[in-house]
Amino acid sequence: MKNRVIIAIICSMLSLSVSAEEELVKFGNFDSWITRTIKESVLVGGKTQTLYEVGPKGTFDGAKAYTNQGGSPWGNSNVYAKVAGVVKTNVSVYPDAHQGGQCAKLSTHIVSAKAIGVINISVLATGSIFLGTLLEPITGSSNPMSKMSIGIPFTKKPKAVKFDYKYNSPGTERIRETGFSKRQKVAGKDKGQALCLLQKRWEDADGNIHALRIGTMRQHFTQNCEWKEGQTFTIHYGDISGENYFQSDMGLMSGNNRFYALNSKGKNVPVTEEGWAEPDETPTHIVLKFDSSHGGAYVGTIGNTLWVDNVKLVY
Repeated sequence: MKNRVIIAIICSMLSLSVSAEEELVKFGNFDSWITRTIKESVLVGGKTQTLYEVGPKGTFDGAKAYTNQGGSPWGNSNVYAKVAGVVKTNVSVYPDAHQGGQCAKLSTHIVSAKAIGVINISVLATGSIFLGTLLEPITGSSNPMSKMSIGIPFTKKPKAVKFDYKYNSPGTERIRETGFSKRQKVAGKDKGQALCLLQKRWEDADGNIHALRIGTMRQHFTQNCEWKEGQTFTIHYGDISGENYFQSDMGLMSGNNRFYALNSKGKNVPVTEEGWAEPDETPTHIVLKFDSSHGGAYVGTIGNTLWVDNVKLVY
């Protein structure tokens, strides 16, 4: 009996010693936000809009380009645009209440620009938050990915990403609306998503950025649910293309699917993934991104909403 007690104590101690270590991503509890007050041009209605950024509580007012404040690693899809001198905004990311604090609320919706009471353009916008920065002011609607620098320097190797989430979709049709063509119906059901990539990046003599994929996590949200707290999603290392859990959107990014990043010359260029790295490689960058819709630019279901809170890395 005495020996069994000793063994139980030792097992308990060993269990405690290997318990997972968790690291909150900076500002990943979304309890503090920067507000931006921007007056849109009279030509498109002249409304005063409030935009939100993840960072230390404060303000960043006026129609001017935002840069990440207070060491915040987070960018989002709230936009200050200035096209031919006309100021317009988009707000698809908001603070919302959760656990006595705040969380990030990401929404898919239509942004309309009106001139003289007539709708000139309507665009579907997805709510997104990501590690990186948005390059303002936005001066056009072509190739939205090229307006974001996605991914930040990072050399650790977490086992998983952990966060709280809530998801709601109205279940209505999925559409594509770019503002330059008629609204199109898109096959399939819209989904919210979370993505984490660990990459080993390098830049060539011409300023092009290349990468090897070291770690992959992509999670889709398809079922409406209330808050699910402390959910953990595994990061898979190495070449996972032959694994039974592999899905096509976990594959290497190329062509129009590539993210962009600022090179050493200050130019935002595509990041081309050249292949899979060995599992024991050390990353140089982490990509972490949450979206209210999963279909890429201008594609989604109006009203799709994803709430995210307490984003952590698990070791």
